[in-house]
Amino acid sequence: MEFQEIFIVATSTVGFISLCKPIISFLRSVWVVFLRPPKNLKDYGSWALITGSTDGIGKALAFEMASKGLNLVLVGRNPSKLEATSTELHEKCGGQIQIKNIVIDLAKFSGEEIGNAIEEGIKGLDVGILINNAGVDLELMESTMKVNIEGATWVTKAVLPIMLKKKKGAIVNIGSASSEILPSYPLYTVYAASKAYISMFSKSISLEYKKHGIDVQCQIPMLVATKMTKLKPSSFFVASPEMYSKASMRWIGYEHLCTPYWGHSVQWLIIHVLPDVLLNAIILRYFIGMRRRGQLKESQNKSKQM
Repeated sequence: MEFQEIFIVATSTVGFISLCKPIISFLRSVWVVFLRPPKNLKDYGSWALITGSTDGIGKALAFEMASKGLNLVLVGRNPSKLEATSTELHEKCGGQIQIKNIVIDLAKFSGEEIGNAIEEGIKGLDVGILINNAGVDLELMESTMKVNIEGATWVTKAVLPIMLKKKKGAIVNIGSASSEILPSYPLYTVYAASKAYISMFSKSISLEYKKHGIDVQCQIPMLVATKMTKLKPSSFFVASPEMYSKASMRWIGYEHLCTPYWGHSVQWLIIHVLPDVLLNAIILRYFIGMRRRGQLKESQNKSKQM
């Protein structure tokens, strides 16, 4: 075979592979997002522990878990809201599941105190799933670091021995687009940095504990209409907690890093092709505007009270 023929065959092969790669990637995405069956979460254990379980994503996930027949350990700082959530869950599930509440403020207690409270609360329970979802107002710098870094770490440390003993479990840490998708997160730097910790924490312990049968995953939501984000009602790109939680359940136990809601995946794809310079300018302008609107609203509220 002459050099020219070899060159034509080689370039044709490379071209064919290059053409097939995006097609295969697209087909895989369709399979993963819409067709892949979710895992049977009860295989991990009969109990799921959820932090930040009285609002937003955490509460929606509690209802999804309960609908699958999982018993729940709800962790929150407000006892009345925990009781109200428990009552709602019992009413919906007809008393078919057990619910246990642990009242603790992850922003105010030391790591050791958090660990001890969780260990005591789950003693004797077959906890197979942990959802680290707790969050606080983005403006509260110290609380943000305490909850997102120290709180998530110590809660995980408290639950791991149960999973290690039975050699199975699933840990889901709710991360943020601010640390994985966007090139910067001005004016909310501490929040983004704390979520970057969650991402690396998840990746690292995923490698450490996979051989022990523990699946660790960091989910990366983008915009979700919750009380913390103060966003308006949901749309294709802004998921409601219920929309997000349904998607979230399908991904548990699979990839160690994922964006479950497909509308967010589309956003990620769009962001990926835009230059960082443009994205940084858009993000900075958006957050400056959001802060000004918040300050104006706060000023108006103070004027009304005077």
